[in-house]
Amino acid sequence: MKYNSQAGQDKFIINILNGKRNGYFLEIGSHDPIHINNTYILEKLFSWKGIMIEYSDKWLNDYKKLRKNSKHVIQDATKINYKNLLKDYPKNFDYLQIDVEARNGSTIKTLEKLDSEIMNEYKFAVITFEHDYYCAGEYRYTREKSREIFKKWGYFMVFGDVNDNNPDIVFEDWWVHPSLVNMEYVMELKNENDKNYKKNHLVDLSINWKDIYYPREFKIKTINYIFYITLCIVILLGIIVFFRLHKEKKS
Repeated sequence: MKYNSQAGQDKFIINILNGKRNGYFLEIGSHDPIHINNTYILEKLFSWKGIMIEYSDKWLNDYKKLRKNSKHVIQDATKINYKNLLKDYPKNFDYLQIDVEARNGSTIKTLEKLDSEIMNEYKFAVITFEHDYYCAGEYRYTREKSREIFKKWGYFMVFGDVNDNNPDIVFEDWWVHPSLVNMEYVMELKNENDKNYKKNHLVDLSINWKDIYYPREFKIKTINYIFYITLCIVILLGIIVFFRLHKEKKS
């Protein structure tokens, strides 16, 4: 299966949730509707619905054309009333993405807003949180502060300090809520990948998303089109032969 995320986030979600269909997501920082987008496959192949939040209206027309099952919110993520936004959605979401701008404080402000407005009421099975520790400047504390918040609400960090092909480009933490996922699989996944962490100069250890190994990796079931095409041809030929024989008998 071809994934669309920049760093395998959609692969992580699909495997943690074992290819769940008809899920719900809250995507904060949507960017392009397809390219390096974490929820495109979820919506298109697994029939998910969700809320796409983006500061810029640059992609709004594309959202309307290509992401018709989702709600599109063009607004500053730090100023949204999340309680009002989520009121018509289930209390248990399947995925939360926070990917805004860590270096100007937007990332931690957005999380603190969620913390104060909805996290006592809503849960998210899977979370990918971009703290951008490697380039967050004065907001480097976003990494530690976010971990305090997630742990307070009972989340479990599966992969901390995910990097993008360079041990020093440490940019994300990936979380799950134990009440909404198969923790036996989560622990197997985590333990299988402990050996894939590498030393770096920023946070001691980080893991390249490309090195993450998925035990019993989820594979989408595809239709054997060749078989069905061949079967249709055989049936069609059979019908043709039948009618010819029937015509010859009449004559």
